Amino acid sequence: FPDLEISSDLNSDDFEYEDEAKLVIFPDHYEISLPNIEELPALVTIACDALLSAKSPYRKQEPDSWEEELQASKHAKTLVQLDNGVRIPPSGWKCSRCDLRENLWLNLSDGSVLCGKWFFDGSGGNGHAVEHYRDTGYPLAVKLGTITPDGADVYSFDEEEPVLDPHIAKHLAHFGIDMLQMQVTDNGLRDNDIKPRVSEWEVIQEAGVKLKPMYGPGYTGMKNLGNSCYLNAVMQAIFSIPEFQRAYVGNLPRIFDYSPLDPTQDFNTQMAKLGHGLLSGQYSKPPMKSELIEQVMKEEHKPQHNGISPRMFKAFISKGHPEFSSNRQQDAQEFFLHLINLVERNPVGSENPSDVFRFLVEERTQCCQSRKVRYTDRVDYIMQLPVAMEAATNKDELIAYELKRREAEAARRPLPELVRAKIPFSACLQAFSEPSNVEDFWSSALQAKSAGVKTSRFASFPEYLVVQIKKFTFGLDWIPKKLDVSIDMPDFLDITHLRARGLQPGEEELPDIAPPIVIPDDPKALDIDESSVMQLAEMGFPLEACRKAVYYTGNLGAEVAFNWIIAHMEEPDFAEPLVIPAFGEVASSGAAALGAVGLDNQPPEEMVAIIISMGFQRNVAIQALKATNNNLERALEWIFSHPDPEEESDPALDTMDMENNANANILAETGSEGPRIKDGPG
Repeated sequence: FPDLEISSDLNSDDFEYEDEAKLVIFPDHYEISLPNIEELPALVTIACDALLSAKSPYRKQEPDSWEEELQASKHAKTLVQLDNGVRIPPSGWKCSRCDLRENLWLNLSDGSVLCGKWFFDGSGGNGHAVEHYRDTGYPLAVKLGTITPDGADVYSFDEEEPVLDPHIAKHLAHFGIDMLQMQVTDNGLRDNDIKPRVSEWEVIQEAGVKLKPMYGPGYTGMKNLGNSCYLNAVMQAIFSIPEFQRAYVGNLPRIFDYSPLDPTQDFNTQMAKLGHGLLSGQYSKPPMKSELIEQVMKEEHKPQHNGISPRMFKAFISKGHPEFSSNRQQDAQEFFLHLINLVERNPVGSENPSDVFRFLVEERTQCCQSRKVRYTDRVDYIMQLPVAMEAATNKDELIAYELKRREAEAARRPLPELVRAKIPFSACLQAFSEPSNVEDFWSSALQAKSAGVKTSRFASFPEYLVVQIKKFTFGLDWIPKKLDVSIDMPDFLDITHLRARGLQPGEEELPDIAPPIVIPDDPKALDIDESSVMQLAEMGFPLEACRKAVYYTGNLGAEVAFNWIIAHMEEPDFAEPLVIPAFGEVASSGAAALGAVGLDNQPPEEMVAIIISMGFQRNVAIQALKATNNNLERALEWIFSHPDPEEESDPALDTMDMENNANANILAETGSEGPRIKDGPG
């Protein structure tokens, strides 16, 4: 079979390459060079030609995604430039509305120099360039520091994307800029500008330190496909876990035997292929001594083409997802949950490897007025911890650094070495266990809204605890900010003290009464709990997806909405704005939000999907919803109070399940009903 996936590393000016295709016949490994019309049957020749002309995942993804971003702007040809006498110096730029001296953009209509927008990595500016466009309508701007004889980075505010300006030389000359005299360094700074300090990335990579290369099983790298470090990091961690190694690499022959006709579209096949690539050691081999001697004799260094390019895996796992299918930076935590959702939906034998992450969280909610309590359990995969900024151990150093930084900016001197807030991990852990206020709490004891507090504890401890430090937060102006801090993570972690205790002697439970459902006259006026929306947005999910999750789960809280997100992350319209249907309009999502019963007396599919995403079986979810009149919160309580639900067979459901399982490669052995929860020491 021909080797179709050609590495992007081959696009080098130092080497010349020729593609050679051969047909290999196993098991004798007999090779036939292609094309060979004389010896091969017509059907085989046609098949080989189709393979050779097909696009690999790399060729499908990269050219399309990058070329689409750089189209000629519709304003470039007719751009009007003001004759206002503005001349731009070759260096020393500063935003005309603030004191920023980086991420500056030159408006090509009037020559204004303004700062760019804020970015999630903490860089950027105050958005004055965008404000100027809104005030004037001048559409094109070029980023200062990127101008070279070959071009520059141009952005169109009107088209809201990077663009090409075929007349960039003429437009820059209007303001006294000669492109042929402009040079830019690798980091985007001119040679006479301040040299950047050693970056955090270089520290992590141990730049400048002589390191010994490691080879063999478990030491295989993954190439960055363009902002794909989030995927690489998660998959390296996933395949360091024995349960995932057994499920996919250990079952590789069986998975490949049951693989469908198109293995590129099968999750288990792609997981097994990636796991084998990382763990087999076949793609992490040291160079032969003869190769090293040849390099020394010829005084040249040939790059080692070790490691793997997970292009096919990324193409499949991101298919249809609005974020992961792009080449933009993404959040590793969000991708991890997306991966777990796919693992849950594609069983591989009797062992579910994602069980090692799943744990139960006990939520204790107390009515402050009646003092009565309610205990509920929810399934989770990640322990999310806030950053306790007030617990910084180097406050004096931070104050001194801030004073030095302001003085350096005012005097235009190099900035002092960055000082980060040092936060003890124990402080973040303590913040997790502290009580929090419940917004818009409805007390079943008072039959009215009241003040309520909630505390969280572990009802079970997983085998592997995934911890996320929530470094993104929202300021008073609702602008997202990244906290640049250093967390002192201990080598040994004991969270036994966070073990849930359940109902205590002397505590009285809140009555099991659901709040009345109020359907407004105008459905578009239905309230959405913005505090829950912001909690989800802080986790890194798109804002519109968070609004839909809260709406479709009936404002039952961030936890329930979180599970809705997990069940719908791969949908094409996941991040699209919320569209609330008119009352009486056919919409399954709206029905689910209001707890309506379907025409066939079955619970809404949206609610069923939410409960399934928590680890329960489908028939248990349907039975619980039927028993509680489709009240999602009460259905979860019903499941935990009925560990052995009665078997209930529905011919229609059986047929549906058979159809759903028909496309599964390997049917999982069904275990006991209820959430698959493992428990261990803290």
